[in-house]
Amino acid sequence: MDRVPALEEPLKKLLGGPTAKVMAEQLDLHTVGDLLHHYPRRYEERGQLTRLAELPLDEDVTVVAQVADARVHTFNGGRGQRLEITITDGSGRLQLVFFGRGIHKPHKELLPGSRAMFAGKVSMFNRRLQLAHPTYAKLAADGDEDGDSAEVVDSWAGALIPIYPACKGLESWKIAKAVDAVLPSAREAVDPLPASLREGRGFVPLPEALLKVHRPHTKDDVEQARQRLKWDEAFVLQVALARRRYADAQLPAVARRPVPGGLLDAFDAKLPFTLTDGQQNVSAEIFGDLATEHPMHRLLQGEVGSGKTMVALRAMLAVVDSGGQAAMLAPTEVLAQQHHRSITEMMGELAEGGMLGGSDLGTKVVLLTGSMGVPARRQALLDLVTGEAGIVIGTHALIEDKVQFHDLGLVVVDEQHRFGVEQRDALRGKGHTRGERRTPHLLVMTATPIPRTVAMTVFGDLETSVLDQLPAGRSPIASHVVPAQDKPHFLARAWERVREEVAKGHQGYVVCPRIGDLADEDEKKAAKKKAAEDEAEKRPPLAVLDMAEQLRAGPLQGLRVEVLHGRMQPDDKDGVMRRFAAGEVDVLVATTVIEVGVNVPNATAMVIMDADRFGVSQLHQLRGRVGRGSAPGLCLLVTEMPEASAARARLNAVAATLDGFELSRIDLEQRREGDVLGQAQSGVRSSLRMLAVIEDEEVIAAAREEAVAVVSRDPDLEGLPALRTALDALLDKDREQYLDKG
Repeated sequence: MDRVPALEEPLKKLLGGPTAKVMAEQLDLHTVGDLLHHYPRRYEERGQLTRLAELPLDEDVTVVAQVADARVHTFNGGRGQRLEITITDGSGRLQLVFFGRGIHKPHKELLPGSRAMFAGKVSMFNRRLQLAHPTYAKLAADGDEDGDSAEVVDSWAGALIPIYPACKGLESWKIAKAVDAVLPSAREAVDPLPASLREGRGFVPLPEALLKVHRPHTKDDVEQARQRLKWDEAFVLQVALARRRYADAQLPAVARRPVPGGLLDAFDAKLPFTLTDGQQNVSAEIFGDLATEHPMHRLLQGEVGSGKTMVALRAMLAVVDSGGQAAMLAPTEVLAQQHHRSITEMMGELAEGGMLGGSDLGTKVVLLTGSMGVPARRQALLDLVTGEAGIVIGTHALIEDKVQFHDLGLVVVDEQHRFGVEQRDALRGKGHTRGERRTPHLLVMTATPIPRTVAMTVFGDLETSVLDQLPAGRSPIASHVVPAQDKPHFLARAWERVREEVAKGHQGYVVCPRIGDLADEDEKKAAKKKAAEDEAEKRPPLAVLDMAEQLRAGPLQGLRVEVLHGRMQPDDKDGVMRRFAAGEVDVLVATTVIEVGVNVPNATAMVIMDADRFGVSQLHQLRGRVGRGSAPGLCLLVTEMPEASAARARLNAVAATLDGFELSRIDLEQRREGDVLGQAQSGVRSSLRMLAVIEDEEVIAAAREEAVAVVSRDPDLEGLPALRTALDALLDKDREQYLDKG
């Protein structure tokens, strides 16, 4: 029987059941290889203590400090005992408390002058930070290497103590001990980097990198290990994506070229404005892709309001010109209806092909959503299968088995991160021309800009086009943070500003995080439960229905205030949007259903309640709903968070810039990496342990170049078995599917 490779050995075998169980459940570590790739988060230098002055509240921390004093207090008339220990590090002091029977061991061991590593959750008591019942491991004083106290230190040969990402029941030093048990296996790690690349870039071999990252003697050891391990992650991921792009380039597709004097030319001729240079350039890139006999895979991204829909529509018209059909997949019914409305308006009689009064050059533009009535749905399906409809706009209802196309040539996916790749793939699977299966061309649009390196990783299977110019006539948007708790008169002034905009003939939005109907009660309970656990959260988030009532009766009395949210009937939603677009509603109180694609140029003011509960990119996206006409926009971010909080810093960043690329960087830095594979923001364990998508821009760009070179020479990696093994490890079943379907 074949021996299991050392790095695939289950941890249970080496560490015993209980420890392995906690590692599997809490840290998702199952094999020796998993643990070897669980890298230290940082390193403590012996003799240099962590700054206690900078401890974050409510976080699990590991600190190295010295005991300053220890006292036992009695309470309950002498029946209860409490041990209070003060630890110090030059920068500050921290209180440790132990109660009841738990005081005896620390009272004996933690004597003034002794040093230890302490781990626990930072809490606040009597306005002072403390750790209640922390776990600890004593450290030997320099030069004192006797007894048990030396054992912890001995496990680190160098002067650097690794601090691991820990969890409840498994402190950093216990993880370090477990790493010691598996570290000898690092020598058997298979090196995925081709030897020529490794030597050319001067990297240490993988076994050496693993030893140095876990047990460094010097800071230089850490640096060498980190550089090498970052490269592994970036390179293996980019090879996976390069192979995907290579495979896609081999697929057959029908070349789609616009016909001179056809539908696209007729549309361009009736445009009341000229396209921006950016729109012209990006259209040229797209038309170049469409004209080839391999499927286009292009990501179209750009600033909120940069005219991406116009570029996508021209691509769709080019495909219809060539005899094909185009489908646009939108994430919500509100957005699908909005796109359908704006596209039919832009096209005019060109959207009425085959209808009375329609143009001879025109085509039919149909809408398909899950909640349509049976007759309308039946007609839409018929128009698609006969080819009567050249363009269809719909939600995930388009993906259902019943939906058949006459000749699907282009799929446009709007707002990529709301769709799984499976859905995008299911729609592309409907492409066939004259009975033969042909892969349709694909254009993916993102709502908010994403940094270049994120595009290279999350959308690494796509070529990228960027629109970075706003169309002429767009107005600037002024953004301000409104601290409702500290300065209630600021909130009163916010409502006055909304009234002033309405008095000038404009309209406004008020956005809330919750709906506030019966189905919301469960959410409310969950929020209350969270509030009980989390002191900072004083109340459940504000709701649309409550807010609308308060505004009608209070600060916006006399104005026409309506609501819009995702649980309304589709016809009601559509009715509200039509009335708002027609100027029959002054203020729309809504959830984030208005986040993307809603285009009402007369709306100039937006008030976002509980703005701290939204992400940076989401706020930027919402803000893009105002300032779409000639009058300047105003966006007010209302919050009750204190000045010094991280949430306020986030809001200040949004208020300070209209640059979506800058904000997307901030958003990513604050979110931590998430998992750039799978659904870009899913909670799956990250395959990136060392690589930071934002900071390591140069590593990712260089790794992509090397990966392309390797794959073009040897697409199946036959000459690089170790790289294939690393790919298989990276692409566990879910991720492999993700990339395969990309």
